[in-house]
Amino acid sequence: MTTPIKVAALLGPGDHIGYEGQWRTVNATKTDIGAMGGLFVVVAWEEGGTDRFRAGDEVLVGTPEPPPAGA
Repeated sequence: MTTPIKVAALLGPGDHIGYEGQWRTVNATKTDIGAMGGLFVVVAWEEGGTDRFRAGDEVLVGTPEPPPAGA
């Protein structure tokens, strides 16, 4: 079985990615130029907050598991 990944530059709204031990949903993305001229992707999460990835970073993508019944 292969791990589904996507390059950060290709992330878009609705993508679910594994980040910091939990699933987060991409709300919006925009590009940014770093201090040394590198290309970055700024990701806004539906769960709140933003994070920045190098455009070529590989991120884990998938469908988060639904919460357990009764939770």
